[in-house]
Amino acid sequence: MKTFCGRANPTTGAMEWLEEDENYDYHQEIARSRYADMLHDKDRNVKYYQGIRAAVSRVKERGEKAIVLDIGTGTGLLSMMAASAGADFCYAVEVFKPMANAAVKIVEKNGFRDKIKVINKHSTEVTVGPDGDMQCRANILVTELFDTELIGEGALPTYEHAHKYLVQEGCEAVPHRATVYVQLVESKRMWSWNKLFPVHVEAEDGEKIIVSPSEMEDCPGVPSVCDIQLNQMPSSDFTILSDVVTMFSVDFSKPVRSASTSYRVQLEPVKSGKAQIVLSWWDIDMDPSGMINCTMAPYWVKSTSAFQWRDHWMQCVYFLPNEEPVLQGEKVYLTACRDEYSVWYKLQKARGEEENKAAVRVESPVCRCQAHLLWNRPRFGQLNDENRTRQYIKSLTKVLQTDSVCLCISDGSLLPVLAHCLGAKQVQYFLFDKDSMLLFFFLKFFKANNLEDKIKIIEARPELLTSSHLEDKKISVLVGEPFFTTSLLPWHNLYFWYARTAVTSHLTSSVTVLPQSASLHMMIVEFQDLWRIRSPCGTCEGFDVQTMDDMIKNSLNFRESKEAEPHPLWEYPCKSLSDPQEVLTFDFRKTVPEYSLSTEGSVNLLRKGKSHGAVLWMEYHLAADISVNTGLMQISNEKGNCEWNPHCKQAVYFFSSVIESETLSDLPSAVTYAINFNTKTGEIAMDFKL
Repeated sequence: MKTFCGRANPTTGAMEWLEEDENYDYHQEIARSRYADMLHDKDRNVKYYQGIRAAVSRVKERGEKAIVLDIGTGTGLLSMMAASAGADFCYAVEVFKPMANAAVKIVEKNGFRDKIKVINKHSTEVTVGPDGDMQCRANILVTELFDTELIGEGALPTYEHAHKYLVQEGCEAVPHRATVYVQLVESKRMWSWNKLFPVHVEAEDGEKIIVSPSEMEDCPGVPSVCDIQLNQMPSSDFTILSDVVTMFSVDFSKPVRSASTSYRVQLEPVKSGKAQIVLSWWDIDMDPSGMINCTMAPYWVKSTSAFQWRDHWMQCVYFLPNEEPVLQGEKVYLTACRDEYSVWYKLQKARGEEENKAAVRVESPVCRCQAHLLWNRPRFGQLNDENRTRQYIKSLTKVLQTDSVCLCISDGSLLPVLAHCLGAKQVQYFLFDKDSMLLFFFLKFFKANNLEDKIKIIEARPELLTSSHLEDKKISVLVGEPFFTTSLLPWHNLYFWYARTAVTSHLTSSVTVLPQSASLHMMIVEFQDLWRIRSPCGTCEGFDVQTMDDMIKNSLNFRESKEAEPHPLWEYPCKSLSDPQEVLTFDFRKTVPEYSLSTEGSVNLLRKGKSHGAVLWMEYHLAADISVNTGLMQISNEKGNCEWNPHCKQAVYFFSSVIESETLSDLPSAVTYAINFNTKTGEIAMDFKL
């Protein structure tokens, strides 16, 4: 059966109706899931197995039957561990139907059909009793319901319900407890993901400073966690202000409360500075004694050199509502508040005990300035990137005249303000869809910089632009970063080209378009770890999970394997096996052509290694010799280690088969490619052959 799905095309801007297979959502979820990553997480799997064996032994030593409840079973792995450890029976609960079906097959294939019952329900719908899903309550509770923030996937309400209705009092739990740790730091880099810094513009009539509205300065932001691979953050990018302290623990073997609450710890700063960021991670003890421990601690905390890479659990960056100066040795209180799904923090100076107690409850932060709802963390970082801003200022200075009529096409961009500061005094236009949030923010922003009557906001789509919007003037300078919030892959920002084509009749014959062109670049790489998310597992801790591999492969073949996917590669180390190569160019001085743009060729492999895939990115050529790169910044050494633009996601196309070359002589000499940009659909199709 087919179904029609509506979607806005991110590149062309057109609304499209696509005929999809009814299982398209399922396939997408499976293809983009992190199941492979979890199955490759050796540390997690070994520790779970050890904890489950120990729990089954403790129950057996009491002379009881070991009845296991496994919530969120996925492949059925933890239930199979329990059954092979001697559990008498396991109830494996999985709400996602395709996954539950796979678990049934995997359980049967591994010979546990009589020991494990897969229940395709949400755990809160599971019934207990002679006619229920479970014959009796379980005395061992096994779960893997955690995300990077620990509680973001609803672990607390799930545990709360399970203790009330599904497990016995005093049951064993694997994991037994989780502990959340925090550390206070100062970091200009991370703080730049949360606040807009002043922009200094050198104009002919002196320096001008673009500032953000006061509402933004005082805004606490949003409570959504920023989860990153903190192990890729160099120690030079932050200053540690406190020791690592325990913020709170949850004992999963006892009834759990999910109701909102707060925790408070006293910190003694080890260094004076500006407290801006709370870094946080957790560990889980698989047993009551804490001997079997699985930790997410970053490199500067964890003593062991044997790091387990994982992408399903990372580390958290929390932004304090305001920058707080702290002095070495002068105690402060850090309060963590949480609801069922999220955590947020507040820092207070240590005052009188009663005064502090009264101030403990902190409401969930609400963004008052709109910017935190408009811009994600990388976008804040991008807008605060001084080098990038300098390139735009340099190119605008070259093209703007005092009588320039300037139109900006980009989402939430500072370019109109830069253009005004640089002397296009007659008129500016700023264009976007009807978005009341964006309108509200920019009215405040213009007011903060005394520009209310200098920059006109046009609320219309490019194809609906009329000469009355422009007061019958023609555009002499068309600018864009380009940046659009709907863009996922690098080339989606080519929407600028389609918008430029739509407004052609309103441009002067000698119009200057900035950027004047763009180019698509590509390079073959070997990933240090990211390959694991697409790598089949085969067996996991002795259990055959081939069915899962086949299921992911099937879903990838449905469509996803023929597509590139976005990843922020500064978090995922890789080395280049080829030189970067320009593969397509797009000339914004002309309209979008009717015909497709295509190229084919080959790229030579220069280094030995595993060819995991190709990375693709865009470069925008603003003016002569001035460009902005969204991908590879540099290859930093002879080994081919890459440095990537930290504010953009790059496109990764994983090869379906990996060729490993130990020496240069076994290198396939080249990878051939064919890349086609369909100008009708705005989509890029690619094919690679090793």
